[in-house]
Amino acid sequence: MEAPYYPAGRPGRGFFNGAKNYQHFKVEMFVAVIDRQLQELNARFDEVNTELLTCMAAFSPRDSFAAYDKEKLVRLARKFYAKDFTNDELSRLPWQLSMFISHVRKDKRFSKLKSLCELSVLMVETRKNEQYYIVYKLLKLVLILQVATASVERVFSSMKYVKNSLKNKMGDEYLNNCLVTFVEREFFGQVKDEDVINLFQNFQKGDRKVIL
Repeated sequence: MEAPYYPAGRPGRGFFNGAKNYQHFKVEMFVAVIDRQLQELNARFDEVNTELLTCMAAFSPRDSFAAYDKEKLVRLARKFYAKDFTNDELSRLPWQLSMFISHVRKDKRFSKLKSLCELSVLMVETRKNEQYYIVYKLLKLVLILQVATASVERVFSSMKYVKNSLKNKMGDEYLNNCLVTFVEREFFGQVKDEDVINLFQNFQKGDRKVIL
């Protein structure tokens, strides 16, 4: 790594710029890749999403809850999920979080957990979800967020297929119905044609009702 660096395919002193192999791989390659990844992350996640992910990470049970941060979890509930908790639950949450982390760190069953899913399962098995029901409620909201975000991303990805140049004037209701049938096409593929026909016949009223 301390040898002079020569560009690939161009050996010789005429192409040596004074850099060593260590500098090339660390500065020109490794650091450059890290910078590019950070740029991509900053472009994809704004400050609100970054704060949300940071607060979620404070729930991680890895290494005996080494990343645990009560203040971040309280902020997560009060700032991002305030409508999902009552005022009484929000006021009692800091106390429950303190008691919760004190108990799970003493319990050897919680010492080897690696994910939030494992934490939620073990809380149910040990019935700590009943003892710390507000903490467990916050944990469920954190777990649901990933699924909800993926569903939204899936819908937006489908819009380019549904709302094309020939259908760019469709209304919101019609667009929503088209997206539902497109995204859940595997489910709708199981519906029988006769059921759809009977459903639309029942929608018709008076003289407009005809046999399809």
